[in-house]
Amino acid sequence: MKGLILSGGEGTRLRPLTYSQQKQLIPVANKPVLFYGIEDLIEAGIKDIGIIVGPNKEQIENAVNDAKFDAKFTFINQHKPEGLAHAVKIAKKFINDESFVMYLGDNILMQSLNDFINGFEESDESARILLCKVSDPSRYGVAKLNDNGEVIKLVEKPKEFISDLALIGVYAFKNKIFDACDAIKPSWRNELEITDAIQWLINNKFKVPARITKGWWKDTGKAEDMIDANRLILDSLKGQNLGKIENTRIEGRVFIDKDSKILNSTIRGPVIIGKNCEINEAYIGPYTSIGNFCKLKNCEIDNSIVLDKAEISEIRKIYDSLIGKEVKIFKKQTIPKGKKFVVGDRSVLEI
Repeated sequence: MKGLILSGGEGTRLRPLTYSQQKQLIPVANKPVLFYGIEDLIEAGIKDIGIIVGPNKEQIENAVNDAKFDAKFTFINQHKPEGLAHAVKIAKKFINDESFVMYLGDNILMQSLNDFINGFEESDESARILLCKVSDPSRYGVAKLNDNGEVIKLVEKPKEFISDLALIGVYAFKNKIFDACDAIKPSWRNELEITDAIQWLINNKFKVPARITKGWWKDTGKAEDMIDANRLILDSLKGQNLGKIENTRIEGRVFIDKDSKILNSTIRGPVIIGKNCEINEAYIGPYTSIGNFCKLKNCEIDNSIVLDKAEISEIRKIYDSLIGKEVKIFKKQTIPKGKKFVVGDRSVLEI
């Protein structure tokens, strides 16, 4: 089988961070979200992988190539986001009659892909979808199944309860999906929807069974989802200290990468701290990821993600936050007292 990862789009829900970087490269637990999907495919034995890229395509290509994964990559440019089914269409030459797994690059899955794809190539199935039980089906595309576990209907964001099984961003397809993508028309969003293509397969009597994921799943499209995914991943963190610690209290599972210095601080895990960080007189609370080359002094932070080269000083308290690369947050004494901002488009500030 081949793999197809979708890593285009403009990431509007994560602005202003995504004005300067591709959303799939924002790290969760100090690893780009995109890399979780790549590792899942490789672990399942899929090592010929196409990646759909769009804006900031050079960032994706450089990051993937620099990571030196044990796989072959083909980058496929989607000039503008015209839907998931459109991404499938432009990947037809790369797929070249093979079965393939499509994985949305901003999704993170707990479970291995092995159970999901096992037996698919030898089966008479035209597609296979992965579902997850959710508490609020109205936020998702949902699937209604028959007694044999086959999909009989897909509904996008249903207003009335149909099913609590949401489609997540992992699909297995055979070549009939290209006929389906050619047959459908753009939706009200003017996009070719993959749910419409799968529904076409169902309507034309092609077999489309479903599997239900055994663990958690996260679509990291919004800041709060990334912070939640960070918590879930850090729950399985293994503690290790490769840095230098002086007069510091460490509680719980904490990973400190090489050449980082932690002085006069309290670190309460699970916490991950990247390379070459300087942390002094700080409190870092549970479920916090600190990137590389960060500087924190006399501050408190928990349940947050801090990207590379950020600097925070004299601030109490930061929580539930996503802080971008090279951001500087500090306390400034002014008379008269007030607040001064330079704020990007569509930002939200809570003060």
